Amino acid sequence: MKRQLILEDGTVFVGKGFGSERELIGEVVFNTGMTGYQEILSDPSYCSQIVTLTYPLIGNYGINRDDFESIEPTINGLIVKEFCEVPSNFRSQYPIDQFLKDKDIPGLAGIDTRKLTRKIREHGILKGRICSMDVNVDEIVSELQKAEWQRDQVKQVSTKRSYPSPGRGFKVVLVDFGMKHGILRELTLRNCDVIVVPYDTTAEKILSLDPDGIMLGNGPGDPKEITEGIEMIKGVLGKIPLFGICLGHQLVALACGADTERLKFGHRGSNHPVKNLETNRVEITSQNHGYTVRMESLAGTDLSVTHIALNDGTVEGLKHNKYLAFTVQYHPEASPGPEDANYLFDHFIDLMETSKKVGTNDDKALRH
Repeated sequence: MKRQLILEDGTVFVGKGFGSERELIGEVVFNTGMTGYQEILSDPSYCSQIVTLTYPLIGNYGINRDDFESIEPTINGLIVKEFCEVPSNFRSQYPIDQFLKDKDIPGLAGIDTRKLTRKIREHGILKGRICSMDVNVDEIVSELQKAEWQRDQVKQVSTKRSYPSPGRGFKVVLVDFGMKHGILRELTLRNCDVIVVPYDTTAEKILSLDPDGIMLGNGPGDPKEITEGIEMIKGVLGKIPLFGICLGHQLVALACGADTERLKFGHRGSNHPVKNLETNRVEITSQNHGYTVRMESLAGTDLSVTHIALNDGTVEGLKHNKYLAFTVQYHPEASPGPEDANYLFDHFIDLMETSKKVGTNDDKALRH
């Protein structure tokens, strides 16, 4: 069945529909990863977005029970050059087309994904809609141009109530702004006693749980709109070791007086080089974000840059100069992607161990 992608600038791409026939408006973005489409489909950070995969053949190893990063996907569409109808892999349980049908997610194949990606790179992220062929294109373009960017994604994807993931190691409060399950898996592998809490949990509530550390997870949307998270970070900073990932990284920056801005087309893929300024080593990282911390806004704050993106020089990591708190913009848990940065979870464990042993969260006191 022929279907079409209509963009807010009037551009139309005609291709073959698969998955659901549902029609949804979304931000059209692209991901450059060669593998990991199942993790991408289930990553809550893609909430309300239509994801274009630049790798040409998608679905060849099917869908399995183990590689999901959330229980229910929240993307608004998937665009590929070609999808595989008969996957071949010993782990495969069903094809990607069936998965999209089951989850009511529209898909579009057979368009020039390279041309679409170049348009997004040149003009920035555009709103779009995957539609049937019998719609009025001008009416859809007008609707897209009037549509506002969605602003409640974190509220939509965050857990509604706290729940435990028991362990016998350090007690960690994991704040769910739309976290990937990979973050929880890494903490569980290190025997952490994890309590996952909603995005709007207060500092007082978190401190009452008497944690050894706080993990701020990833999530979708504009960090400046998550005022609850910013205020919570202000209330816990300096009291307990803290590690922020992706959206958590941006929220720590805002809580410390820095600023964030929207990137033209974002960083999405599993092949982004990042330089660790403290070790002078380069890590290949998995990324998925549309906002970044403004480098110049860090002047006058208590934050120092620890990592930078080699592609565009943007901020990829921060540490607090007074307290045991550090953040990264990329995904050390990967899922999908290389595991070059997996050591950061061990660093978080070391900080909790040191803080508990010495009885302080003051970085200067620990250094001296």
